[in-house]
Amino acid sequence: MAVTRPLTTVRPGVLYTAGAPRRRRLTPTRGVELAAAVGVQFALLAALRPGIAGVAVGVGYALVSWGVLTMAFRRRRTLGPADHVTLGRVVLTGGVTALVAGHLMGDGHTWTLVAAASVALVLDGVDGQVARRTGTASRLGARFDMEVDAFLVLVLSVHVAWSAGAWVLAIGAMRYVFGAAAWAAPWLRAELRPSIARKAVAVVQGVALTVAASGVVPYAAALVAVSLALLAWSFGRDVGWLYTRRHAKRPAGRGSRGRNTDGARRPRLLDPVSR
Repeated sequence: MAVTRPLTTVRPGVLYTAGAPRRRRLTPTRGVELAAAVGVQFALLAALRPGIAGVAVGVGYALVSWGVLTMAFRRRRTLGPADHVTLGRVVLTGGVTALVAGHLMGDGHTWTLVAAASVALVLDGVDGQVARRTGTASRLGARFDMEVDAFLVLVLSVHVAWSAGAWVLAIGAMRYVFGAAAWAAPWLRAELRPSIARKAVAVVQGVALTVAASGVVPYAAALVAVSLALLAWSFGRDVGWLYTRRHAKRPAGRGSRGRNTDGARRPRLLDPVSR
């Protein structure tokens, strides 16, 4: 006579390996990760002490970033390894933003600002490598990385413009002018060919502005002017190339993966735009 054993239920989160129960490792969800970043941002503000204006700007930055990233990553349960690195750069950029706001109101922390910006720039070369080595590269990750770069450059240009002149703001504003133009001219959202020169010029902007912000290098304004000229050349070259291909048929598929940017049929929050 066959003997049957009663079925037993297993609690959620428990797996079996070779007949023995094993508890499944629970990973933090996207909401927890972004909320933790906000908490770290507040702790950084407390450590930096950028003044009342800086704290107000830093808190606003943290809340706006939390809202934007929550919407942008709404279809992901968790962030990838490279996204965690970029999220760290978001926090550092928030610290730089608060320090710049404090500096404009007379609470100067120049060397702290330079140190935070330098670490953020160094980490800019890390997230892409992490994405490639872990096989987690994505278009959204590429856009996330790019927008953090653009905002950091914008904030640094505001700081340098305070002493060098309003013309420095053109460096930080150029990316956003291009993005605004892409809403009106869809051909600007087409995919750009890979370019080492474009990447090099982007790196030059952050480095030049950080060096100029330190105030210890002579002829810093000339250095920033050269970087602006390079940036104008880079954007002009890409706009000209996109214009000559404005009537070209766009590829139908959007499923390829990679930490590069590509075209989008209509602009949405953190959707890929060519620059």
